[in-house]
Amino acid sequence: MGYRVVVVGATGNVGREMLNILAEREFPIDEIAAVASPRSQGTEIDFGETGKKLKVKNIEHFDFTGWDIALFAAGSEPTKIYAPKAASQGCVVIDNSSLYRMDPDVPLIVPEVNPDAIDGYAKKNIIANPNCSTAQLVVTLKPLHDAATIKRVVVATYQSVSGAGKEGMDELFEQSRGIFVGDQADAKKFTKQIAFNVIPHIDVFLDDGFTKEEWKMVVETKKILDPKIKLTATCVRVPVFVGHSEAVNIEFEKEISAEEAQNILREAPGIMLVDKREDGGYVTPVEAAGDSATYVSRVREDSTVENGLALWCVSDNLRKGAALNAVQIAELLGRRHLKKG
Repeated sequence: MGYRVVVVGATGNVGREMLNILAEREFPIDEIAAVASPRSQGTEIDFGETGKKLKVKNIEHFDFTGWDIALFAAGSEPTKIYAPKAASQGCVVIDNSSLYRMDPDVPLIVPEVNPDAIDGYAKKNIIANPNCSTAQLVVTLKPLHDAATIKRVVVATYQSVSGAGKEGMDELFEQSRGIFVGDQADAKKFTKQIAFNVIPHIDVFLDDGFTKEEWKMVVETKKILDPKIKLTATCVRVPVFVGHSEAVNIEFEKEISAEEAQNILREAPGIMLVDKREDGGYVTPVEAAGDSATYVSRVREDSTVENGLALWCVSDNLRKGAALNAVQIAELLGRRHLKKG
């Protein structure tokens, strides 16, 4: 027996990726529904490569009664309306927006990092998916934290435009094409030109000068991994279509060498270590796009602090940063709580 699964926001980048990954991983499904805003009603979309077409249903009229799991990729505003409705009708919500991440009654889950936290899902029948930049970071930090206890992390991100949705990807494409023919690169989705440029600004600015994206990385890492970890982040949008990269500097309580860290990461779940100290012996977003792993490269000791390491990690933000992690949560939920048959 399988589950009755709803994908909310099914026509967006993440929603489509959720459908692809559900099919790819052969998630046990008896029935699946694609749900989106009224303007998408009746649109046909693919259920991965199964050959099956799904006709999109209108979220405003959808009844969640009798459905087991709803994967939400609809953004905070629709989620605020429809996630509590789904949860109250007995459907467990796995939400990709930022709305519930810091709610103390909602578990924030990365299955490789804090699977036991899922046991608290029944308080609201809602589980939160972390920010895309946080997800790959905590997957990388977890095995190292277990080995040597992390005190402090300094991270600079290089985040692709797909993190800003289809509008962000379209803007990079249009600006790049326009520049080659001498047209002006007008900024609409982003605050400045993104083509052939980098923008040190993601989400809104807070009173302390950090952005909300940077704040998310701090508070989500503490909630998922360890509240004692000190973390500071600088989040940067770069002209890459898919795949977030991060330069990470870590200070530990205990001594750990680069070789020890490499051996630990090589065996860690969800991680692929590609770390050859030669030309091309590392992973970039182009190689990570379409893959499920979080790739780690350039592990080295930092002599400027006691017990310090520096490393580089890359992941497909539409997969591990969003859709894949949500499906992995659904798999974990099924194993621990919603057993069928």
